[in-house]
Amino acid sequence: MFKQLRCAAMAAILAGALPAMPALAAEPYPAQTITMIVPFPPGGTTDVVARVLAEKLGPILKQTVIVENRQGAGGNVGAAYVARAKPDGYTLLVSSAGPLSINQQLYASPGYDPIKDFAPVSLLASVPIMLVANVNAPFKTVPELIAYAKQHPGRVAYGSQGSGTTSHLTMELLKLDAGVDMQHIPYRGSAPAATDLIGGQIQVMFDNSPTTYPQVKAGTMRPLGVASTQRLPSMQDIPAIAETIPGFESDAWFGLVAPARTPADVITRLNAAVRQVLADPAVIARFKEVGVDLVSDTPQEFQRFIQAEVEKWGKIIKATNLKLG
Repeated sequence: MFKQLRCAAMAAILAGALPAMPALAAEPYPAQTITMIVPFPPGGTTDVVARVLAEKLGPILKQTVIVENRQGAGGNVGAAYVARAKPDGYTLLVSSAGPLSINQQLYASPGYDPIKDFAPVSLLASVPIMLVANVNAPFKTVPELIAYAKQHPGRVAYGSQGSGTTSHLTMELLKLDAGVDMQHIPYRGSAPAATDLIGGQIQVMFDNSPTTYPQVKAGTMRPLGVASTQRLPSMQDIPAIAETIPGFESDAWFGLVAPARTPADVITRLNAAVRQVLADPAVIARFKEVGVDLVSDTPQEFQRFIQAEVEKWGKIIKATNLKLG
């Protein structure tokens, strides 16, 4: 017994004499591959923005940045995946307005809360929306579309990137303002909707200018109007819908968020890197060609922007009595 006590005492003395071992320092962020989730199929504007961002962020962060598409339920599948991800900055969401400001008000159970479950990093881009038609559609202008839809209620089939997306709600806004009824055909992303528009399965749709303008120039889609308040400098021959419906306006935007509770220093690091990418003259020129305006801001400014968008689209959803799922 005495021997055991003496050994214990000696061990305590030796332990006290040894210097405390320093805690292992955490590896500086980022220390591994970063995955950006796009909640829509490849080929749409969200995907294009994410892939350019990933390509340019890699060298700045000195890590591989990859893009993974997890589509479904108007973007809810991918958004919910990121909301549940470990908040360490290695799983991020590049999203349009739908998952970040619209879906919570449309779906009974989207699987996440855009305000509570995400930490905003930065707004990325703002994109004009264009109203396009099949080249053989029986209307060539917005006034002609409205007149035709009034004469044939429910006969005009319009496509969208998916239920609850900006392209869907923008058409619902047009229907509300013009007093017409058209049939909604939701798709899983922009690319399949565009394919069916060109093929004549649908007659009209709103989509982002980067994906529609090349088709317009190629003669495979007919432009009816842009949803900006004025004609776009790069597309002066395409009327603004506001010329027919005063005050009509809608645009698409894209932003980067992380799971809530991601450390503030990680958010700051990501924001700084994103700002560097969006200030690159080559990146600016690359997107300007297709009508995309790059916009960066602080995480706090982006948070306020998302909240304002939630309120804006909420009014339209309430006025049109839309509910999904």
